Amino acid sequence: MDEPDHIEEADESQGLRKIIHVDMDAFFASVEQRDNPELRGKPVAVGGSSGRGVVAAASYEARKFGVRSAMPSVTAKRLCPDLIFVKSRFDAYREASEQIRAIFHYHTPHVEPLSLDEAYLDVTEDLHGIGSATAIAQAIRREIREKTRLTASAGVSYNKFLAKMASDQNKPDGICVIRPGEGAAFAQSLPIRRFHGVGPKGAEKMARLGIETGADLAARDLAWLRANFGSFADYLYRAARGIDLRPVRTNRIRKSIGGERTFSEDISSGPALRDTLDDIVEIVWERIAAKEARGRTVTLKLKFNDFQIITRARSQVQAVADKASFAAVAHELLEGELPLPMPIRLMGLTLSNLDRGDEAEPRREDAQLSLL
Repeated sequence: MDEPDHIEEADESQGLRKIIHVDMDAFFASVEQRDNPELRGKPVAVGGSSGRGVVAAASYEARKFGVRSAMPSVTAKRLCPDLIFVKSRFDAYREASEQIRAIFHYHTPHVEPLSLDEAYLDVTEDLHGIGSATAIAQAIRREIREKTRLTASAGVSYNKFLAKMASDQNKPDGICVIRPGEGAAFAQSLPIRRFHGVGPKGAEKMARLGIETGADLAARDLAWLRANFGSFADYLYRAARGIDLRPVRTNRIRKSIGGERTFSEDISSGPALRDTLDDIVEIVWERIAAKEARGRTVTLKLKFNDFQIITRARSQVQAVADKASFAAVAHELLEGELPLPMPIRLMGLTLSNLDRGDEAEPRREDAQLSLL
């Protein structure tokens, strides 16, 4: 198959790195169960229990019933009548996250946080000369349990895609190692919905095109992928072959941080809109805090039930430095649109014009991978 030169078939014998992806197990819910013994062993959802509430996190006991994050609370309660809702305590989650982050940095300075509860670590050259990424991952999981009384799962491999996929393989409280030479087979064994970056709608589209697994994806040539998936095709082509050339970036620059929510039923009443905005503020600010970012522009997005979209933005002279200020600007933007001309089906909130340090230069990796 003749493919363009810029798609690199990575040589697994040269320039390999040692990458760990650590993902806390049901983080928010686990913190609540740790701090309240009465919740242990019970189905717990973090989030609002009102008709417009949303599940921010679910314990594994709740997940057995199909309860998932971002699910409307009424749906979650229908699936699990005994579900216990608890309000978010982001201060407690951030405190635990800081303890976990300190453990990461004890082993390597090359840490790329993705959120409060997960991160990539490059341990090609670890600080204590352990040498084995698997041993380091086990040590990190043990130290997290000892210092926070929480459990973490880890994926270990030679690139970020494989490490992230592996961290979900043996959850909860597990570890999975993908060694050199195993990446393509592992990726092709996965259901396509497990691929990082492939959301529910993307998985549905792929299913309609006959792609159910990584093997199905690998069987399609690059031209076909580009015709059907545009700019996402190159990533899919590499991922299906276990290839990922991205470095772990300790100071990754982002243009914006945000989140949005699509409603199961359209809403228009002021109280429901305000409650929903509060939920989105909590979720987005958690992401902002995890990135240790500050920004000067807050943008509100509303999609009406006729699919018309409007955005309203406000820029500050100084960066928004705390959640209360972020929420205040967001609510000012919403109040300026009330009453709405028609119900909305989606609301989103974004912080942009971020103040961040310079992006770190990618490091040259020359070491052979020794996972064991």
